[in-house]
Amino acid sequence: MILANARLIDPASGREGPGALTVEKGLIAEVRWGDVAAPPGATDCGGHALAPGFIDIGVTVGEPGARHRESFRSAGRAAAAGGVTTIIVQPDTEPCVDDPAILDFIARRADAAAPVRVHAMGALTKGLHGREMAELGLLADAGAVAFTDGARTVADARVFRRCLAYAGGLSRPGLVIHHAQEARLSDGACATEGAFAGRLGLPSAPAIAERIAVERDIAIAELTGCRLHLACVSTRGALAALARARAAGLAVTAGTSIHHLSLNELDVGNWRTFFRLDPPLRCEDDRAATAQAVADGLIDVVASHHLPWDEESKRVPFEAAATGAVGLETLLPAALTLHHAGLADLPTLMARLSLAPARLLGLPGGRLEVGAPADLTLFDPDAPFVLDRFALLSKSKNTPFDRRRMTGRVLRTFVGGVTVFERGGPEGSRGGAGADAA
Repeated sequence: MILANARLIDPASGREGPGALTVEKGLIAEVRWGDVAAPPGATDCGGHALAPGFIDIGVTVGEPGARHRESFRSAGRAAAAGGVTTIIVQPDTEPCVDDPAILDFIARRADAAAPVRVHAMGALTKGLHGREMAELGLLADAGAVAFTDGARTVADARVFRRCLAYAGGLSRPGLVIHHAQEARLSDGACATEGAFAGRLGLPSAPAIAERIAVERDIAIAELTGCRLHLACVSTRGALAALARARAAGLAVTAGTSIHHLSLNELDVGNWRTFFRLDPPLRCEDDRAATAQAVADGLIDVVASHHLPWDEESKRVPFEAAATGAVGLETLLPAALTLHHAGLADLPTLMARLSLAPARLLGLPGGRLEVGAPADLTLFDPDAPFVLDRFALLSKSKNTPFDRRRMTGRVLRTFVGGVTVFERGGPEGSRGGAGADAA
């Protein structure tokens, strides 16, 4: 297969320009830059952007235990429609992924049902309870690509130290991903402390709860020598701590979510529960600082933090609502807000969506090079549309972007050179990521 007349975007080299790709046996066989004449039989990309497929860290799928919220089939279809070619799933299933047998189930089920690549993370502590280290060595041998307790914070510093010390001694994966929020300060909070939360009467926690947890986690990572990834950094104080860790040469990386890049606390409006997230949405100054950190490379990874919930979990008072939102199909347009605001060029943004997570987890994707997997996304970064949550391919529809004007659409997604989504095709005709603007 030859993909011609494309706007190639290679985050590994930082290069962007016209060109063509040749795909053979699921791999990129040739990359040609410049205005190359399309040979007979080539696929015309129409001058649209062609980049490595996105690798999304921290996706929640309901199998096993909550298939009514999301299955591997529905999550895989949603991922393909969003240009995501690899999803890294959370261990917070029922039962949770603290047993190698659950990893084996996930691998078999995903292989049978999902059109995209799926890797799983293992639980950091048994039952995700934060009290006792899980069998990290057995989980690593069974294929876990990292260890995490998902959206739960390991509050006990002694337990967290033991986990990092043990994980750091493993040859693979040796990476701990942690949700850093000081547990006592943030317990029961559903908003960031400030005038807006006060006017709404919402239980809130100060933004410093994140900084305190980040400082502790970095100190323990320094003590143990373990690689640490902070899952969702969203405040200026935490960013300052991260910058000091980087300056000291520590093996600490960070990510953030598309929701914390493109929304702030005012979007909650009149207690709109689709905007209840964890960590809660921040003030505009924190959001702007987080976006700048993504552009500067202080934050390495941008993820969807896809967390599906049924209607009953969200149609309740704000403080009683489940935390989280779906994001696989809105990952690209939400991330492109940085590009359209002039903060980041497309190669930089693609590095945060594909290259950085690939390097972090030791995966082969994220680059347009000979021999790399032909996991690709073709998209139009300037296509406007209005999101209709009922057109999402995810089983759950809890997106804060419903009826929002967005820019940037995935046109076609390839996994191993095989088309797994095409807008207007068999999958795309069922709605994709929203309805086109008039």
